Amino acid sequence: MSPAFGDPHHHFRVCDSTNERARELAQAGAASGTVVTADEQTEGRGRRGRTWSAPAGTALLYSAILRPLDAAHLLLPLSVPLAVCEAVESLASVECRVKWPNDVWIDERKVAGILIEARPPGWAVIGIGVNVAIPPDAFPDDLRWPATSVGGEATPHGALDALNSALAEWVEADDDRVVTEFRRRDALAGRDVSWEGTGEPGIGAAEGIDEQGNLVVRLPDGAEHALGAGEVTLRLG
Repeated sequence: MSPAFGDPHHHFRVCDSTNERARELAQAGAASGTVVTADEQTEGRGRRGRTWSAPAGTALLYSAILRPLDAAHLLLPLSVPLAVCEAVESLASVECRVKWPNDVWIDERKVAGILIEARPPGWAVIGIGVNVAIPPDAFPDDLRWPATSVGGEATPHGALDALNSALAEWVEADDDRVVTEFRRRDALAGRDVSWEGTGEPGIGAAEGIDEQGNLVVRLPDGAEHALGAGEVTLRLG
């Protein structure tokens, strides 16, 4: 049976980080499906400690607890962005793609970011930030490109309902379905990329993901190399 998300639901007008609050709840034994949201957060984080912020009431700031973790959740870093894509597309006439490993794009502009903190076999906190209705001039100067919002008539409350539903489906999807759908939405396939964090910096052409969710790149000498999401900082060439 697929897990339900959103019951219980803890909402804050302002908090430091929904992931931080959810992690505390997980450590205290909170049930799978527990969701934490906020109108505004003061210390939101992305990957590698980057800050994440949005004007109050314009974004879905969301963290969910999933427990326990087992072999069925090995592709969680792929299934979560697929759930975000599906939720966003249910809110507006847009098409989403995934920039491996954790960004969701509309027209090559970031509409959502994901940060998963896992403590297997106990639990994972699935952190998601979706720009729902942020005016273009409200993004910080260094984020106006490539950031965007869902737009239209979308609201954070509607995004919450859509994400709870989509996440319940995708976190339990079988691996073949996840890999197939991720490859269909892959925004990097065929593009030149560079990376650092695995020793020597590298460059190559992205060739999609393998069955374990690693990004496969073709090096200049023709060899293939697999990049793990936790190992690299990735840039488009």
